[in-house]
Amino acid sequence: MEDIKVILSCLITDSYQKYYQSVCSYIYYKIGNQETAKDLSQDVFLRLIDYKQMLREDTVKYFIHTIARNLVTDYLRRHYKKQEVTSYIYDHAITYTNEIESQVIAKELSVLEKYKLDTLSEQRRKVYAMNRFEDKSISEISTELKISPRTVENHLFKSRKEIRNFINLLYAI
Repeated sequence: MEDIKVILSCLITDSYQKYYQSVCSYIYYKIGNQETAKDLSQDVFLRLIDYKQMLREDTVKYFIHTIARNLVTDYLRRHYKKQEVTSYIYDHAITYTNEIESQVIAKELSVLEKYKLDTLSEQRRKVYAMNRFEDKSISEISTELKISPRTVENHLFKSRKEIRNFINLLYAI
């Protein structure tokens, strides 16, 4: 048993010396950051230690590259997700520093929304109001008004679009 541990340790050590540079180059090529590539390359060999029971001299090279590919995929997935979240936060950050100004704008938007709501057809107005102000689901509105859920969705889509276009038009002026 002790001989196997020594052999596996030697295999991992030899593999590190043999493949570290190529793994590091591969990761750097994929992510474009030298320091992160070095860190991920280290992680490849740390993971290799976890799998030492499955290692064989003839397959270790392929196993190392599979681990590297998976780590790069995970890294890129996290990286792009982080960028997406950061971009969303940046794009949707409230830029008003004055709370009173924000409240005034919210009140204006509410007044405009209600004004445009009064100009909609009766059925569309009911559907929109039930969903927006009474927090009713499409199925609840469908049951209460005795119309199909698809018709409710259609009314909601069109009423939201009309109100949004109306408000955007007024703010564009």
